Amino acid sequence: MNKNLLVVGAGTYGVVASEIAADMGCFEKIDFVDDERKITPNGIGVVGTTQDINKLADQYSNIIVAIGNPEVRLSLLTRIKEESSYHIAFLASPKAYVSPSAQIMSGCIIEPMAVVHNGCVLNTGCIISAGAVVNHASVCCDGVHVDCNATVEGYCLVPAGTKICSGEVYKRKDTVKTEDI
Repeated sequence: MNKNLLVVGAGTYGVVASEIAADMGCFEKIDFVDDERKITPNGIGVVGTTQDINKLADQYSNIIVAIGNPEVRLSLLTRIKEESSYHIAFLASPKAYVSPSAQIMSGCIIEPMAVVHNGCVLNTGCIISAGAVVNHASVCCDGVHVDCNATVEGYCLVPAGTKICSGEVYKRKDTVKTEDI
């Protein structure tokens, strides 16, 4: 098993993911696939499209999906999990605080200066942007995006696919429906 990472998405989120991966220091090679871009915003060439993911599996053991749209992100993560041998990584910037008691599932990206407090759970494919805070004992369901400087109050359940916009505070709701999870 090699220490190479394939980033799905060569836009801004992909560049952020690759920079976090480089800062983590555990990947030897980091490349991109994208269905529309041939080059990243910072000038790095793309090695293929999402149709090439399975063909590239012998060159990359690890993969992360760095696409803003939660439906697309989760759909690709499901496809990769079901159809390939990749290890779906999670990326956490060394400049973020992630509590040792937090549970981080595959496909998550935690950006610099983010805080994921004690007892939190980030389910599959969550993005916690720079400066965001997920306070103690909160659960972010699949595909949640807590944008820059947004806050999830303690003891919250954030429904799947929710985007908490920059600067917003997500407060606890007393009613949770099955489809929220």
